[in-house]
Amino acid sequence: DSHGILGRLVFVAMVVIQVLVAFIPGEPVELLAGYAFGVLEGSLLTLAGFLLGSCLVFALVRQFGVRLVEVFFPQNRIAELGFLKNPKKAQILVFILMSVPGTPKDFLSYFAGLTPLKLVQWLGIVAIARLPSLLTSTITGAAAGEKNYILSAISLGVTLIITLAGICYYRRLCKQEQEKAV
Repeated sequence: DSHGILGRLVFVAMVVIQVLVAFIPGEPVELLAGYAFGVLEGSLLTLAGFLLGSCLVFALVRQFGVRLVEVFFPQNRIAELGFLKNPKKAQILVFILMSVPGTPKDFLSYFAGLTPLKLVQWLGIVAIARLPSLLTSTITGAAAGEKNYILSAISLGVTLIITLAGICYYRRLCKQEQEKAV
């Protein structure tokens, strides 16, 4: 925060890199955003990084196809989300998966380029669906930065509960789709 606009640009670049390197979890970056910049500015900067990173990943996957996705993710992980190739299901299912904390959002960023979604649809989904997780994380970070440890712990606890529920939901959805395919 003390580095002014340069600090903000570096932070947005860190978020873009976090999206590109999908193995890096996004939640610590979101917590840091709240801690350093507060809830509103931290959320906006993180969202800007998510949008830029997601746009870049989407464009790269459209350019290089499944070969690029296979560099980062094994074929079985790609196959787990094969049901998203259905144009009627893709938009709503991607939105649901992106909005549930605990789902692999950056993995979905790579997979989105393989779906029939248009870039504008994808960016709309990213902008709206990532907000719940983003806000709870930046609230936690901002509260910790203000030494309001009770609010920080409550927000973190709620986030963890929602995340665990999201992970269970994601696994259940993938298992159901795999059973349908058999």
